[in-house]
Amino acid sequence: MTDVGQLPSWRPGGTRDALLGFLDQARSIPRDERVAYFDNDGTLWCERPTYVQYEFYVDALRRRVREDPALAGEAEFRAVLAGDTAAVGEIGLERVALALAGLFQGLDPRAFTREARTFLDTGAHPTLGRSLSAVRYRPMLELLDALRALDFTVGVVTGGGTEFVRAVSQELYGVPPELVVGTMIAYDLGQDAAGRPALRRTARVLGDVNEGAAKVTNIQTQLGRPPVLAAGNSAGDHELLEWAAAADGPHLSLLVDHDDPEREFSYASQAQTFEATEPVTATADRLGWTTVSMKDDWVSVFVEDEPPR
Repeated sequence: MTDVGQLPSWRPGGTRDALLGFLDQARSIPRDERVAYFDNDGTLWCERPTYVQYEFYVDALRRRVREDPALAGEAEFRAVLAGDTAAVGEIGLERVALALAGLFQGLDPRAFTREARTFLDTGAHPTLGRSLSAVRYRPMLELLDALRALDFTVGVVTGGGTEFVRAVSQELYGVPPELVVGTMIAYDLGQDAAGRPALRRTARVLGDVNEGAAKVTNIQTQLGRPPVLAAGNSAGDHELLEWAAAADGPHLSLLVDHDDPEREFSYASQAQTFEATEPVTATADRLGWTTVSMKDDWVSVFVEDEPPR
């Protein structure tokens, strides 16, 4: 039986019972099939008022503008620097994202990783008064630990840029870079001054943005192992959660509902690249997923909150 002391930041109730029940049943799953994938933004750490990765690019833009003020005149950058969400929406989030990604065009991937890690170590959440690593969700980290104790392979499947999440996934979640699937930037292969092979970032996206059905197909093409547990928080995770629910044996599909304005935020999570036909919580109810109420199910929200006693 599962240790009753597991998942201490989860309040007693139906959601915790579903998690503990799955952990008990998971022992019957062959070890090579014990696979769990988690969305990142809004599932493992806070995504409001803006994505952490977006703030990383905005920080880079501000530094570039100090060096080259003419950049501030470009429409995409002007909207970003002004915080003009209406203008960003009119231009299109995909176009803005590609423009921001272009700030790192030509950079060696190791240099990009260093910049991402520096931002994680030095940046702060804009409204919560916490470091960026401190906006991870304590209950989800406990779930990751419980799964690893059962020899699960745990991966992160994000709509964000693959390389940014790979740069920080080991430190944040104990997930190695090779188990991160996200939106992929293409690289060009050339030579450095000494004639050695050299990779350089481009501003080109490989394939589709990693949201919706792309999450499933990219997992298959990049990792080749389907999940028996999947967790997300928006319609962009619909297909991923349905894939886990289609497993023959024990399985669990988790939807995190942001319904706690006092400790975090209260909002209806949306997909970024398409419009859903119904609220994702209604989808969860209809399809029998387990919905996690941040307000009702979590004793502590963030990793540095007072631990439960």
